[in-house]
Amino acid sequence: MTSNSPAKDLIVVSAVCVYDDAGRLLTVRKRGTDKFMHPGGKPEPGETAAETASRELAEEVGIEIDPADLEALGSWLAVAANEAATDIEATVFTAPGTWEARPSAEIAEIRWLDLSAELPDDLAPLLTDHVLPLLAKK
Repeated sequence: MTSNSPAKDLIVVSAVCVYDDAGRLLTVRKRGTDKFMHPGGKPEPGETAAETASRELAEEVGIEIDPADLEALGSWLAVAANEAATDIEATVFTAPGTWEARPSAEIAEIRWLDLSAELPDDLAPLLTDHVLPLLAKK
């Protein structure tokens, strides 16, 4: 059976839920994009999902955490926020504790989300469709 729709590209990523001492969730916007998302990114050869998440967290926002300390939240298939005709397969972790962050590498801007307030409309689909509904149940 053939499909009339073109095949989508798939990007594998790891991402991390990071909170500050006010309980707000860290989101980042990469240079040249307009959507806010978790810090995270693509694995390097041989990395586990947790190792990728840990490395990306350090590179993007200056948070150093051992991969073994990350807590698995879940894995989802979602529409990529910044790549057309692309899905992401995301493994999402939570960094225990509270953190401060600073934008670096390809990060243009960081924003702490108050999950009890009305959410902005510039969030990535992984956040709005999968992670935030799960967090709302906790």
